[in-house]
Formats: sequence, structure tokens, C-alpha cells
Amino acid sequence: MFADKVDRKRLETLIEINNLINSNYTDIRTLMTHILESSTRLTGGESSSLLLLDSETDLLYFEIALGTKSEEVRKFTVKMGEGIAGWVAQNNTSLIVNDVENDSRFFSEIDKDVGYKTSSILAVPLRMKDQCVGVIEVINKKNESNFTEEDLEWLEIFTNQASLAYQNAQSFKKVKDELFRLQDRVESDSGFHKMIYKSDEIDQLLNITDKISRSDSPVLITGESGVGKELFAEQVHLRSPRNKETFVRLNCAAIPEELLESELFGHVKGAFTDASNERLGRFSLADGGTIFLDEIGEISLGVQAKLLRVLQNKQFEPLGSSETIFVDVRIIAATNRNLESMVEKGSFREDLYYRLNVLPVSIPPLRDRTDDIEVLSDYFLNKYSARNRKDVKGLSVEAQGILYSYSWPGNVRELENVMERAVIVSNGLLIETEDLLLSRERERLIPGYKGKSLKEAVNLFKKNYIKRILGNCENNQTEAAVRLGIQRTYLSRLLKDLEINE
Repeated sequence: MFADKVDRKRLETLIEINNLINSNYTDIRTLMTHILESSTRLTGGESSSLLLLDSETDLLYFEIALGTKSEEVRKFTVKMGEGIAGWVAQNNTSLIVNDVENDSRFFSEIDKDVGYKTSSILAVPLRMKDQCVGVIEVINKKNESNFTEEDLEWLEIFTNQASLAYQNAQSFKKVKDELFRLQDRVESDSGFHKMIYKSDEIDQLLNITDKISRSDSPVLITGESGVGKELFAEQVHLRSPRNKETFVRLNCAAIPEELLESELFGHVKGAFTDASNERLGRFSLADGGTIFLDEIGEISLGVQAKLLRVLQNKQFEPLGSSETIFVDVRIIAATNRNLESMVEKGSFREDLYYRLNVLPVSIPPLRDRTDDIEVLSDYFLNKYSARNRKDVKGLSVEAQGILYSYSWPGNVRELENVMERAVIVSNGLLIETEDLLLSRERERLIPGYKGKSLKEAVNLFKKNYIKRILGNCENNQTEAAVRLGIQRTYLSRLLKDLEINE
């Protein structure tokens, strides 16, 4: 009678997993975690792991680990043929071992390192088109019992479902990556960037942007280099009534001083040496639309005077011409310099500053909006994985800790460069700390991490990350555990160890 109850429960779980597999391929890790949790529970195991095979290195890495030592275990890799999991992967054959100490295939180094004692193991190959792509193993039957052949048969059934989910997810990922590449190409061709953010700070700024976009008044965007000033300029234009008209951008610092006036206002033939043809300036090209002047603090006082006239009267003369041209252009300027200080020193016109600063927008640096680090790094990882056709799945816990501890003096632009470089140099499926290539000399820690060891910094990262996930789940620990890819009991222990109050 008891066996019938267990069979019925296993069957119900199998049906539940089938429904999940057929409903969602996007969050494969959560689905695989659910399958692994069900397999562990219904075979009576204490802990379990899903190891995936990196075909380039012939190494098995722990994609998901459940149990009291799950975090410690995930840092290990297993060679093909090494240990029970390595033997199963190499032979593409299931295995049941109830006395690992007397089995020569058992690899005891992981137990010694994490302080865990393995006595029995069920291990089943995860197959894709009959090829082994990973291993699911369940460790230690509860109550010191032995795993049975029936346990192994059910684990094989669950692993078959996991294989189906993995195949579907891989196919979905290929389509998704191709769409990502196409979308990236379309966005590049359109000239506009995608806004990627999660922080309340950026959300509030975009709400302000909505309001100021409705007017034609000048906008002055300030912030450190690399924070995304150009993206906000684009948002002002795209949310404005001028969004169907031209958006012209110019980096004033990139144009030599003697050519900047011609670049902005145009010139007539013979206006200066080499002026062999008439040329329209950026203001003429932007007529009816928006012009974005980046690094506005770099322009000379002479050009500042002509710019002020455009702001006040919407008119100017091209270089070498007496003809007055009228334009209807909205001006958005940006700078990483302190214009007020420049006004005091006489290097920037006071009247121009106040005319530009009608609608000021100040963008905070990345170190002051750390909630954006996760979504930005994920976006750049997907972008450059697709562009370089590499299957990089994410970052290790230690690498994530480094991203959160670094102060990002180059802001979002530096984060993008770091992620592009990490994808290119990485050899595995996870970005490790050494792939980030953030040299020790340049590591600038944000205040909360300064002076802490790597272990302390990682624990601080874990604490902040878990608190954020709990907040997103309205303190539902079961849902948070699924999102974190860990068992509910392990989450409870982390909340206690890291002194996290809900």
C-alpha cells in the first residue's frame, strides 16, 4: 500500500513537470531546479546536483546544487572520467553506488574540502540526441537506507524530462540569440540605444524626462563620463512631439576648435581654405527636430556667442555668409564638467549657462545605483555572447561580488567594456573573477566593501542580493528560493547566518 502511494505521488510529480516543460522554456534554471528538487525528494535523497558538460574543456561544472553545502560545491569542476559523475558522463550510463568508500570511482576531494560525508549516490546521464551533456546525481538516501533500482528508474524518468526541457531551452536560446542579434542590428541602424535599468533612481529620472519632453525648452544633462547622458538625450527626443523628426548629435570635444563653428552652422564656398563647396551645418540638418550637443563645456567663447543667439532668436549666419538662417531646433546639451565653476573662471558664458540650464537633468554614477549593475551586466553578457557566438550562461558568485564591490569610475561604459572583454577571454560557461581583468591596482571599492576581504565582500553581496530578491517576492521565501536556485531550507539558514531580517 505504501509503495502505491509513493508511485502515485511520483506520477503526479511527473505530470506536473511535464506541464511545466510545455509551458515555459525561458527560465530553464528555475525549471531544472524544480525537476532536481522533485527528483531528490521522491528518491529520498539528502542533496543533489546537476552537472553540465563543457565540451570544449571536457569539464563538468555544477550548474545547480541543492543541499546544505550547495554554495561550497558550486565552485568545483570535475574532469571527464573523474569521480562517479565523471564516470557516468564518460560512459553515458546510469549508476547506483550504495557504498562509495569501497568504490574506486568515487572522488573524495570535494567531501574533504566542504566537510560533507557521502555514503551513497544515484547518478544518471543527461542526454541530448543520445549524447551525454551532463549528469544528475542524488546523494545519500535518508535514514541511512540504500538507494533501490526503483529509485534509479524514477530518477532516469525525471532526468529524461530534464533532458527534454534542456533541449527545448537550447532551441529556444538559439532563436532568442538570433533575435537578439537582429534587434541589436536594428537598434544600431536606427541610431538609438536601448534603456536598460532597474534602479528607482533611473525610474524617477525617466518620469521627469516624460514631463520635460513635452516642452521645447533647452535641456542640460550633467553627470560623470559614461553614465548614459546620450541615452537620456535620446529619451527626451523620443518622448517629445518632435520624435518623428531628425535627431542630430555632435560631440563638441571631438571636433577641432577651428572647424566646430562650420560643423554647427555650416559654411559657404570659399569661406576658408579648403572650403571648396557649400556645406550645411548640424543646426540646419536638425531643423524641426532635436540637436544633442555633447561635451558642451569644450566649445570656445566665440562659438558660445553664436550658440546663445540660436537659443534666444533661433537664427544664425553660416561661416562666410551674411545670410541669416532661421531654424526650429530643440537643443539638448550635456557635460561632465562643472559649468558653474567654469562661469566663475570666465571660460563659459554665464548667460549661455542659464539659457541652457532651463531644464537640468543630473544622472547619478553607477556606484550610486547598484541595482542597475545586475541587469546591465546580464544585458551586455547576452549581447556579446550572441555577437561572439559563445554560450556564456552567467557570472560566478565571486565575479558578481567583484562587480558590486567595484566603484566603476568609467560607469556604464566601463561595465560594458569589462563584460565584452570577459565574454571574449572566458573559457567556461561562467564568467570568473579572472575573466573580468580588473587589476588589483585599479580596483576601487565602493564604501560598503572597502577594507573587506573577498569572503566578507561576497557575504555582503549575498546579503544585499537576497534582500533584494526577497523584496521583489514580497518576502515569500519559497518563491525567493526558486529565483535564487537554492532549497527553501538553505535560504532559511542563509537568512540566519547573514542576519537578514525580513
